[in-house]
Amino acid sequence: MFQLLFLVLFAEAAVALLLMVKVGPLRELAMRGVEQAKTGKGPATVKTIACTLFVILLSSVTTILKIQNRGHKLGTISPMDQVLWRTHLLEASLIGYTLFLAFVIDRLHHYLQKLITLRKSTNTSREEVERLQMENRSFREKEEKSSSEIKKLQQNIAKLSKDMGKLKSESDDHERKALEAEAHVNALQKQSEELLLEYDRLLEDNQILQSQLHYKA
Repeated sequence: MFQLLFLVLFAEAAVALLLMVKVGPLRELAMRGVEQAKTGKGPATVKTIACTLFVILLSSVTTILKIQNRGHKLGTISPMDQVLWRTHLLEASLIGYTLFLAFVIDRLHHYLQKLITLRKSTNTSREEVERLQMENRSFREKEEKSSSEIKKLQQNIAKLSKDMGKLKSESDDHERKALEAEAHVNALQKQSEELLLEYDRLLEDNQILQSQLHYKA
């Protein structure tokens, strides 16, 4: 019985130490072992063993108290009672340490699982933050690129507006010149018509003079 309790106690101490101190892959092996003990029929078996040990612990404590009370009544403890007292005290101590280490292992496993989950969520949040930062950086780059393109478009629009103004001015100038040329042509046509009329008048006068000269002759 004592050898089994010492073996279980040392095994639990080793598992608790591996859970508290990370030694290569041994912590993962210890975590998997505890998880297997908590799955399937493991919890029921562990609870049954724990209840049995607790009953034995209560029995040992009761026996220790009875021996102490008997010693107080008699004023002395017999050698047999001393042996029984030490045996039950050792048994109660081993069972108590065993139950305590089992509880410590359970809590360590529970908090390590929470820590692993928290780290995973932290890594996920960190990746999400990095992704958002990359998207924000990409958005800023696109915004800067769009701003640069808008400035270029504004410059092109200003240049086109200037060219359109210049073309409009040239068009107005050509239109003015065309109007002046048309007015000049009209003036020339009018002058040509007046000259033709004057020429016709002179021809008529010439014919009249010729007819007069011919008549006098």
